[in-house]
Amino acid sequence: MPSPRRLAVAGSTGAVGRTLVRLAPQVQPGLALVPLVRRRSAASAPPGAALVDFQGPDAVEELARALRGATTLLQLVGTMRRRFASGDTYETSDVGTTRTLLQAAVRAGSVDHVVLLSATGAGRPVGAYLKAKAQAEALVRASGLPFTLVRPSAFEGEGHRPPPGSHLLAHLPGLRALRPIPVEALARALLHVGATRTGLGAVLEGEALWAMVRESGASPPAG
Repeated sequence: MPSPRRLAVAGSTGAVGRTLVRLAPQVQPGLALVPLVRRRSAASAPPGAALVDFQGPDAVEELARALRGATTLLQLVGTMRRRFASGDTYETSDVGTTRTLLQAAVRAGSVDHVVLLSATGAGRPVGAYLKAKAQAEALVRASGLPFTLVRPSAFEGEGHRPPPGSHLLAHLPGLRALRPIPVEALARALLHVGATRTGLGAVLEGEALWAMVRESGASPPAG
């Protein structure tokens, strides 16, 4: 009988992570889940969260303690340009946090699956945002840990609005799989991947991601 999965979720106060933590008891009853939350975000931490630092000289050891016993690391941390004024950058949030988490996961010794939330286009990156996503993916590949890379297109819901006209992709042959993805559908797919340890070594992008959405039991939007 497979060992029970225990998920550690970095980025649990963001749109996708917040939705994932909320849905977990409904779609994966009994699943052990530990949200990893930065101390500066303690006020918005969900119940049972481990308050940690993702940067600093003691971050790796502190995160390793929080990860001990976890089997799956969901790395959902990322940033956007509008957060640069608060000190976040692509290098610190997307790349640096991924690096620190991977080092901690290796040190913890129990993690056997890393699920990274990346972005469509990271395979052929253009611009600083996608180049940071590509760097984070490279770190995951080089970590030696089994992994799944998840590359959604634009998000929809939880405060995210897809670019104007992006819904037209649903009606264009060959581009339908790149239509915006509802945050809840993405969260369900991530939960499914993490809870079942599926998609090992896979890049879930385009139709492969929508197939995982369907496998998770979520209903893809019509169109």
